[in-house]
Amino acid sequence: MNMMSKTAYEIPLELKQLITSNQAFHYRVVPMSKNENTLQLKTDNTDPDSLQKELAIILGCTIIIIPETTENIESYLTFNYRKTTVSSSEKLQYEDRFLQKLITTAKDYGSSDIHMEPYEKLCRVRFRLDGKLKEQYTISNTEYPQLVNQIKIQSGLDISQKRLAQDGRITFKEGTEEFDIRVSTMPTLYGEKIVLRLLNRNTQEVSLNDLGFTKEELENYREAIKNPQGIILISGPTGSGKTTTLYATLKELNKETTNILTIEDPIEYTLQGINQVQLREDIEFDFPAALRAFLRQDPDIIMVGEIRDDRTAAMAIKAALTGHLVLSTIHTNSAWATISRLIDMKVPAFLLANTITMSIAQRLVRKLCTHCKTKKNTEIKDFPQGFDIPEEIHHHYIAVGCNQCYHTGYMGRKAIYEILPITKDLEIAIRHNELQIDTYIEKRNIKTLQHNAIRMVIDGTTSVEEVYALLSDN
Repeated sequence: MNMMSKTAYEIPLELKQLITSNQAFHYRVVPMSKNENTLQLKTDNTDPDSLQKELAIILGCTIIIIPETTENIESYLTFNYRKTTVSSSEKLQYEDRFLQKLITTAKDYGSSDIHMEPYEKLCRVRFRLDGKLKEQYTISNTEYPQLVNQIKIQSGLDISQKRLAQDGRITFKEGTEEFDIRVSTMPTLYGEKIVLRLLNRNTQEVSLNDLGFTKEELENYREAIKNPQGIILISGPTGSGKTTTLYATLKELNKETTNILTIEDPIEYTLQGINQVQLREDIEFDFPAALRAFLRQDPDIIMVGEIRDDRTAAMAIKAALTGHLVLSTIHTNSAWATISRLIDMKVPAFLLANTITMSIAQRLVRKLCTHCKTKKNTEIKDFPQGFDIPEEIHHHYIAVGCNQCYHTGYMGRKAIYEILPITKDLEIAIRHNELQIDTYIEKRNIKTLQHNAIRMVIDGTTSVEEVYALLSDN
């Protein structure tokens, strides 16, 4: 059994980035130190002499090989690198094209965002993986401005403007792969911070069956989207999977007999047979303007990327009133809080009661790695203060980390939902602005986000730490 602690496997970033992920896994080497033109590598390779000669040519420096056990090398590799789908020979071609390499690596890792952040002495690059940021590279302050300009040129931004935030877009092509990248720049104390959002064009895996709905929730949701008119709203913070749920819904509703229009910012997936429109606020083509145009296009279903303001809310309600099914997202903490938010946006209560069909809240929760999660006896201190711990929780599972999960303790994510169909009773409550419905939710046995979160803890799917914020939201 490997007795080394997890921190013992951590390689400093300035060493780790000396070789690519594919080089590390292909040659089974990890860098341990570098002194001028000499690089020390640990390996379990059975032919160290040949390896030394080959890597000296590839890396252009003197190589010293240090033998290590296979078990420890495996731990070093999985703690510091992620396997990619690009072959080693293809990967080596990117060495002189850092931006290309950066984007390709992020995509292979399954990253949703790349953060580039300048500081006083260096610039760091972080990838968002499964909702969490992880540092991947550092760049010298002398090289960073060149990278910024390269990104600005490719995304059509003004390279001379360094004092204002800018937004752009890159269409990235590499071999047969093509996807879009949303670019955001922002001036900071030591230079411009850049965030690249990688947008997935592939909709083959987007299905309502695979998102995380329980059987009952999915039946209720499918019943709601069969309505020819009304508005269905999905709420949650940024990065909670709302847009993916909308796309999966549109994919299911997409038929030859139906005219579907979407207004999005940005268009994250492309859907064959659906008319998708990109928001253009620079020419005043915003959500309300697009909705007005949509109503003249004989639509059956309209998807609005987000209800951000009073004007968008009013137009969405108008579209639903005039016989269309409207799908949209909104930033609120619960399904019922969406009603309060719309009333705050000056939507008349009687119109809201007549149009809203269903309100949904959702979150994305990381799933514990099944290979290393560890059982722990339940203690009161493990849970938020005031949380009523269910009697059946005698134990729960905590994240540990192993070679299978890159020592994060988690593998993949799952959506949890709070589904609130708007019944006659709720219509009356909305009309009379009676917004306290705790008794109704309990009586109807509606599964809240908190309920679904604690069920995932009970069945060992996730940890208390991962859903702590939901459990403390009383």
